[in-house]
Amino acid sequence: MRDKPKYMAVQGAALIVGAALIVLGVLGFIPGITTDYDRLEWTVPQSTAKLFGLFVTSGAHNIVHVGIGVLGLIMARTYAAARAYFLGGGVAYLALWGHGLIIDHGTWLYFALGVTMVLLGLTLAGQHDPTKRRGRARATRS
Repeated sequence: MRDKPKYMAVQGAALIVGAALIVLGVLGFIPGITTDYDRLEWTVPQSTAKLFGLFVTSGAHNIVHVGIGVLGLIMARTYAAARAYFLGGGVAYLALWGHGLIIDHGTWLYFALGVTMVLLGLTLAGQHDPTKRRGRARATRS
């Protein structure tokens, strides 16, 4: 009898992405890694601090990254939840990117994260879901 794998690729990726987002969110609160740290505000319109000197960031954005990262670690427990994490998280990041375009603070990091997460959800989760049964169970011979 074959053992089921403990983690499918989509679950492993959810663990990696979740951990990376937690690190990204924490780095946003570290002076030096976040340039103009003294200008870090709660929301983007008021904040001019930049993560790695490239991406406008704020306290709220950093907390969003940490929250979505923690969610990834939690949802990696099951195949279906990991897939939902990528699809839902990707859509959420794309919505944040769209919001950034509207308020004239285009955040291309959100665009990249959103597209990447949606693609991971669609491609890695294209594998057979090991939690679902295929067809009828075959009768065993005595």
